[in-house]
Order: sequence, then C-alpha cells, then structure tokens
Amino acid sequence: MGAETMSESSIRSIDKTVLILGGAGLVGMQIARQVARDLRPEKIVIASLYHKEVREFARELRKEFPSIEFAELWGNLFVREEFAHQDRGELIESPARRLALYEDLFGPLDEAYEKSMLVKAMRRHRPDVLIDSVNTASGISYQDVYTNSIEAQRAIRFIEERIKERDFKQVRGTRKSFERTFETLLVSQAIPQLIRHTQLLYRAMTEVGTRVYIKVGTTGTGGMGLNIPYTHGEDKPSAKLMSKTAVAFAHTGLMFLMARTPDGPIVKEIKPGAMIGYKKVTYQSLKNRRDNTALPMYASRPQPLAGVLALSLPKDDFKKLGELEMVGVDTGENGFFARGEFEAVTSINQMEFVTPEEIARNVVLEIKGSNTGVDVIAAIDSSIMVPSYRAGYLRGSAIEALRRLERETNSHSIATGELGPPKLTKLLYESHLLKMKYQRLQTVVELDPEEISASLWRYLQRNQNLRNTIVSIGIPILPPDGSRLIRGPAIRVPEYAGQSRLPVSESAIEEWAERGWLDLRPKNMRRWQDRFRRMLRSAQKIHRQGSAAITMEAYRSEEIRIGEVVGWIFNNEEEGYRIK
Repeated sequence: MGAETMSESSIRSIDKTVLILGGAGLVGMQIARQVARDLRPEKIVIASLYHKEVREFARELRKEFPSIEFAELWGNLFVREEFAHQDRGELIESPARRLALYEDLFGPLDEAYEKSMLVKAMRRHRPDVLIDSVNTASGISYQDVYTNSIEAQRAIRFIEERIKERDFKQVRGTRKSFERTFETLLVSQAIPQLIRHTQLLYRAMTEVGTRVYIKVGTTGTGGMGLNIPYTHGEDKPSAKLMSKTAVAFAHTGLMFLMARTPDGPIVKEIKPGAMIGYKKVTYQSLKNRRDNTALPMYASRPQPLAGVLALSLPKDDFKKLGELEMVGVDTGENGFFARGEFEAVTSINQMEFVTPEEIARNVVLEIKGSNTGVDVIAAIDSSIMVPSYRAGYLRGSAIEALRRLERETNSHSIATGELGPPKLTKLLYESHLLKMKYQRLQTVVELDPEEISASLWRYLQRNQNLRNTIVSIGIPILPPDGSRLIRGPAIRVPEYAGQSRLPVSESAIEEWAERGWLDLRPKNMRRWQDRFRRMLRSAQKIHRQGSAAITMEAYRSEEIRIGEVVGWIFNNEEEGYRIK
C-alpha cells in the first residue's frame, strides 16, 4: 500500500498536465475520470471535435473533481489552426483551402508545423502526458480514396473523349469540376496524412517535453479477420474497412519507430480487439452520421418492377411521418445500435465487446509504469528479431572478402548511392579520400586544412576513374575554391520537388554541400579534423577503462576505416542510432 501511494505521489509531482485527445468521446470520457481519480494532476485538457460535447463534459468533471483544473479544447487537430472549426466538406469545396490542405500535406514540414492546430494546442498546454483516444484510422481512411479514385478516372475518360472529338470548349467549361476531383483525391490519400500527422505530433511532444504518449488504437475490425461480416454500412467485403485496418497498423508501425527514437517520449499503444461499448441504453431519434441531424420516417409507396429502377427518388415525393425513433445502445463513435444489432455483434464468437472503463484502467496503469501486458508497442518489441551474434561474427568475414576482391580487381568499393541519404555517400567518399592520402587520424589532425584540401583535389584530378564514379552516382564535387561544381548528368542534392532548375545562392550552396556534395573546401577539412580529434580521444580511453569505454562515442582504431568513421558520425552528430 505504501509503495503504491509513493508511486502515485511521484507521478503527480512529475505529470502536472494531461492532455486527452478525443476526451469527450466514449473512451476519452472514462480515461479522463480514471486519470482524475488515480493520478490527480493539476490540469486535465479535454480535446474533442465539437465544442458542445467538450463544454458539457468539462462541466460534469468540474463538479466531480473540484480540485483539478479542466481546460477545454475543440476542433479538428488534423488541419491547420484556421481550419480547425470548419467541416472538411467546406474545405474541399474551396479551391484556396484545397491548395492549403495540399501544402500542409506535401509542402515543407516546417511551414506545416507552425500552422498546425495540434502543434499550437501542444504549445499552449505543454502536456506531461498525452493520451490519444481519437479514432485516427477511421478519420483518415473514411475520406474514401476509392470513390475519389473512381471519380478521377471518370474525369480522365471524359477529357480523353472530348479531346478526340476536338470539343475543347466543353473541356474548358468543366475545368473547375476536374480540378476539384483531382485535388480532392490528392489530399484524401491516407498514408501521406498519417505520416505528416506523426511527424507533427512527435516534433511537438519533443519540443514541449511530453513524458508519455499513449495511443488508444484500433484493429479496424474489432479483432475479427478478413471474414468480418460487419461494415459501417457499406457492402461486404468492405474495402474502406480494410483501409481502416491498414491505416491502424501503419500507425502502429510509425509509433514503433517513435518509441525507438532517442530523447522522445515513452510511447505505448493499447489496441482493443473487440467492439467498445457501451455509453447508455436509451430511446432516441436515429441520426445521420455525417451531420448528426435526425433521420425522418417516410410513408412507403409501391413501384412496379419494370423499366428502370432509380436508386434515389426526391424526398419531397414521400410523406414525412416525423422522426425515426428506436430503443438502442449508444456505443459512442461506433454508432447507435438497436437491440438486435447489439445482440448479434456481441454474441459469442462474433465481435463481442470490451468496456471503456477497462481501457481507461489499463491506460492509467501504463502511465504509472505498470506492465499491463496489453501495450502493443512492448509486444512488438519483445517479438521482433534483433541483431545476432552469428551475424556479427560473419560481418568480419564478409568485409574481408570484399577487401580481397577489391585488391584482385584493383578497384575501390566505397558507395553505390543506393543506401541513402546522399549525405552517407558524400561522407564515405570524403573519408575514403582522407584514408587514401593519410591513412591515420593523427596525420590528418596535424596538417593544415588548406594543405589537406589542395592535396585531396590534386588526388581526384589524377584519379579520373574515381572522380567519374563519384559524379556518375549523383554526388557532385565542390573544389577547394568553391566557385564551381564538378558534376555528372544528374545530382541527388537538391532533390527534385516540382522544380528542375533552382537559383544558386551562398546559403543554398552551404545547405547542399552539407546534405550531399563532396566538399573539398578547407572549412570542411577543419570539420573532419575536429571529428578525428574526438575519435582519437575516445580511442585513448579504451586502453585505460576497458569495456566501460566502449560507448557510442568510442572509435576503436587509430586508422581511418571509412564505414566505421561514418557510423561514428551518424551516431554522434546525426543522432541516427538505435536504442534497442
């Protein structure tokens, strides 16, 4: 009992603010109550799509937990702040807003980051714990790229037919409609949206110092397989439902990477494999899922089965009999089910169900550091294959075979450019030149940078085959004076991003040289000397400290071993290392 109390007290002192995304939803509401009861932070932020549901739930919580501050946050967290309170349909109808959605999705990350509603919310509240109970997979996958693709293909065929008939006037007349169709398809793609969302979220959590991120995810099918007999109203099998599952597990994969990134938050995912229910049993009007308006009841009428069957007739042709009402179970985001539907979906060997209270209890236990056994990220961690002793042993044999074949063929095996980024290739060739001229780290450190720069340039000028190999794989060479570029037909940096010709400036040269140009200027040689000094210092520690000195900063040789050198740079400069 004492240990448990100490644990809770310790957590309260660390985690003062908890932000719950989807906090006014079925699961989010129970998580909020469980967090308030068990963790008692200073502030809980309830974030959800609609203002009314956030306001009403926050009012309830303030009565239940008067000692805790409850902040309200509402709007769409997947778009920029200025669009957060607008319906997606409205955004799609506006050409200017569609362009903004495109730029936020495919444009520069820095610009999207500064405009993001999610980022601004994170900066405003600076949560120590972020609990994400938004059904991200549904929100993204149910933008229906399938229907959008069919409409785009239909538009392409229409254009082709009009061009064949030389009816250019009709093509011009439908231009705005075509633009809407194609642009909607572009901004409805699930994977780019999911990746950009993950980038923004991780960067924001790192910036504000979030300690723990817990995602309440989904299997997409309530734990059932490809034979799932249920959909969200589409035909079976449902491609849209499969898209939901694909996005849900793609999201898990991105969170797996997030959890293996240094200096970020602890990352966990709880993924219920059953229907989540239920909120309440009630008698109510049935609602339209798109706009939450009541569905009317219409008087029926007969139609002969001959001629053409219209799938939709004008509603005004039918007599309205009031609202369509029924007894049922409110399951939150999953919808409102009648008794028959609820009995069917929860019966044995069907989807069955799990309660939001159980989910909330596991979420809070994971925040407190307990091992619940339902963290998906931990489960993947424990079951993937990791680097092996056998592979490490065979690595030396493979490298020795490569060196032997290099000697036999009188060639050098440095880089093909296939293992990116271009910076890797650039660094390998720069370190290779230093090795060919000087062999040892100490020799490079003791020389004048201007002398190193000139010497490497002379070496490259004499070795035509090496020079031509470098430029042929897309790595241009910047000579010591930096006034021109030695290149082949294509260069890998800067990358093509809609423009094949770019203005050259001093700042652009510095950026491109850093990212993927073989840079022989003296300033870059000074940088190599600084690296080698650090490597030499780490090598000296090994003799004094033994195995304790074999850290990420350690370089275990006085010779220039190009692969090991670049691995050291990626570990210590780029922070591109594995932590598990």
